[in-house]
Amino acid sequence: MSSVDRERHIVQPPDSEDVPRYAGFTTFARLPRHDQVEHVDVGILGVPFDSGVSFRPGARFGPGAVREASRLLQGYNQFQDIAPFAVQQVADLGDVTANPFDIVAAVNAIERSATQYMASGIELVTIGGDHTIALPLLRAAAAKHGPVALLHFDAHLDTWDTYFGAPYTHGTPFLRAHEEGLLLRDNLAHVGIRAPLHYKSDLERDRDIGFGIISSIDVAEMGVKEVIEALTSRIGNAPVYVSIDIDVLDPSHAPGTGTPEAGGLTSREMVQILRGLKDFNIVGADVVEVAPAYDWSQITSTAAAQLIYELISLFGVRRAGLASGVGPS
Repeated sequence: MSSVDRERHIVQPPDSEDVPRYAGFTTFARLPRHDQVEHVDVGILGVPFDSGVSFRPGARFGPGAVREASRLLQGYNQFQDIAPFAVQQVADLGDVTANPFDIVAAVNAIERSATQYMASGIELVTIGGDHTIALPLLRAAAAKHGPVALLHFDAHLDTWDTYFGAPYTHGTPFLRAHEEGLLLRDNLAHVGIRAPLHYKSDLERDRDIGFGIISSIDVAEMGVKEVIEALTSRIGNAPVYVSIDIDVLDPSHAPGTGTPEAGGLTSREMVQILRGLKDFNIVGADVVEVAPAYDWSQITSTAAAQLIYELISLFGVRRAGLASGVGPS
């Protein structure tokens, strides 16, 4: 951490012994709003948009549900040995206003907002919303960093061409990103893939884009340590955007999503993999497709909140100079 960072006043969430975790305004992890702090290092951005879904709607309510579930989070991550809200200023940026009746207008609004935040030096972790939003977020990341690597956790490839003739849906963002030159071809990976496909050619198109696949069965057979080693080999020290569709988790761990698929990762496996990314040069991330109408007892929202906490912790590890491998300190 630089001397400038040390001199800044960091506003943290209230102590849970002073204010009960169920009380107060609902921001992510009860963090301050961006207008309550002098600066923001890591910003939590909500995108309540689900006009790109192909099956069950409802992810527009994801940001609110995840924020509510995040009240349980605390200030010290014992497994990363980091206090992520103390070593960096984390704040809730509120929501992007995304037109629910015009997908192109919504995509453009998300891109404008994300680009402005990233250009100001804020590292974004975005809560969706459906996976359509990954395209404008990748545009913003590439505008700052140039083409980026992509680490994509999902049950589905999301490299369709079109759906009912529509080019912008939650199943098409990464083909569009490839076509727009936003991605580094040799540094792309899917993890958790398992859904049946329309055609065998879907796999061929995915390979042509440059993706490697670690399926959910591969995770089970390889184990988390080997998965992290494979991802490290593929991603290297490239600037990487991390996109997590909550349906990468098995429906027993994340029932509240629009396109559930049997045979997915456990929440424990997903958390373990994220903790293994501490040396990656992460430049942005999202957690999408939480649809609380199909959830039970906040299972899905709680899992999503934990994954966001782990991502925030990864930024904190790097900012505190605790990373030791391929990524920058």
